[in-house]
Amino acid sequence: MRKARTLPVFDMTRLRTEPDSAAAVQDARDLRDICHHQGFCYVIGHGLVRAAEDVFETAEQFFALPANARQALAIANTPHFRGYTLLGDERTKGARDWRDQMDFSHDEPAKALAAGDPPWLNLRGPNQWPPTLPQMRPVITDWLAQMHDVGTIIMRAMAVGLELGGDYFAPYFAPRGDARLKLIRYQRPQNAADSDQGVGWHHDTGFLTFIVQDEVGGLQVDIDGQIIDATPMPGAMIMNMGEMLQVATGGYFRATPHRVKSPPPGVTRKSIAYFFNPKLESVFEPIPLPPHLAAKARGAQNIDPADPVFNRVGENILKTRLRAHPDVANKFYS
Repeated sequence: MRKARTLPVFDMTRLRTEPDSAAAVQDARDLRDICHHQGFCYVIGHGLVRAAEDVFETAEQFFALPANARQALAIANTPHFRGYTLLGDERTKGARDWRDQMDFSHDEPAKALAAGDPPWLNLRGPNQWPPTLPQMRPVITDWLAQMHDVGTIIMRAMAVGLELGGDYFAPYFAPRGDARLKLIRYQRPQNAADSDQGVGWHHDTGFLTFIVQDEVGGLQVDIDGQIIDATPMPGAMIMNMGEMLQVATGGYFRATPHRVKSPPPGVTRKSIAYFFNPKLESVFEPIPLPPHLAAKARGAQNIDPADPVFNRVGENILKTRLRAHPDVANKFYS
């Protein structure tokens, strides 16, 4: 079979507008096959093109703030991994990622952990908001809510495609899950001209990831050793699998490796990454897949034994947060 040179395109319109129709059930099966074979795809028909433009506009306003205003919201201010990361301060496999970014999640009061509480509970807490951009909070809050709806629709379709029933995954997200959001700016400084690592090769640790990217390319996907450019497509999101789906399906779905190459010096790339994650407390047990699907599963663990997948959501997410942000790790998790 000739390997694909582009990512497949999935239209979720019927999943949104006629979810109980026979056509939507067929779409769910098609989505299952895409997720099994590629693990990455373009998603159209999501209905959020205008809303994404609003988020990009807010991101432009944030990154245009003076450096000291952004640095006042440093991610190392709290143990919750929310806030601003300086250009080059995040790591993937120990190497600098040439991007700066602002991290958010659901805004809630911080809870004091008792002795014996797992440290991943510190992933919950308040966001940091720039006081000079009051419009940012409602835009980000609305995007989190709208993307939760998109994730829920896709999650139900995946369950139908796996012949489990549409509500199979719902308890892992009740009442809301622990989603995360990043506003990201990629730029290569002159002193890093020899490095093209916008973000290095990695797997996502959660359930599903949705990425809206601008017109500047750079996202690449490794599908069974073939490197495919996820060329920007107007109006489309990129969707990919996380390790929670990998461990739950015994590897029928795999978290596909991907990276972002830095743009050339003087060029900036922006993206919005939404991580549709279950509750931190959720533990994914093996799914009772039908035999004809289970026979195609390739194992729950990553190929690299030094990069294990944990089946508790909070533990699996915290492992990468600590590696990516040594400043937060050293300050709050030593």
